[in-house]
Amino acid sequence: MSGFFCTRAGIQAHRPIRMPRSIRGFFFALIMALGAAHPVLAQGTRVQTPYANPKAIVDVYLDHPAKMGAALYWVRSLVNPLTEAPYSLFPEDMSIIVLLHGTELVTVARKNEAKYEELVQRMRYYASQGVKFKVCGLALQDYGYTDADMQPFIEITPSAMTELVHWQNRGYALITPQVPDKRHAIEDIR
Repeated sequence: MSGFFCTRAGIQAHRPIRMPRSIRGFFFALIMALGAAHPVLAQGTRVQTPYANPKAIVDVYLDHPAKMGAALYWVRSLVNPLTEAPYSLFPEDMSIIVLLHGTELVTVARKNEAKYEELVQRMRYYASQGVKFKVCGLALQDYGYTDADMQPFIEITPSAMTELVHWQNRGYALITPQVPDKRHAIEDIR
């Protein structure tokens, strides 16, 4: 295989120099030895992206209320790293909205608090951290609930779709949790 190189006289063709097999083997062995001597080079590198003042709307539309726990892990993955070191953002530094308009809506009905107590406690915690929880007013009607049926930390919006457009038009990032049916334990597949 020939290649090209530039000289003052112009572009000229040349043949690559072939290294003897013994020298190639030596360089290969040297590179492998250096890699073994410095295993730090063979691992991932943790970075500290300079996050600041996030604005996000988390669009939750689930096919079963039991999946709300997994959807709240998406909220945790957004809020917890930002409120902990090295970022240590205060709740007023973040603007995060969780919009509910699927079957998960039943988890914030006051009459279901005992059934979904753990989920409600997690949502209350994030609400205390400045996360706003909103419910679609149209879905509220579809489920036969009134404003009075909702937990006190819930805000009722006219419509989930208009709410999504409104906040995205104001620069909020859209996050849509994916919560598939769990078929395998983490221990079984890692």
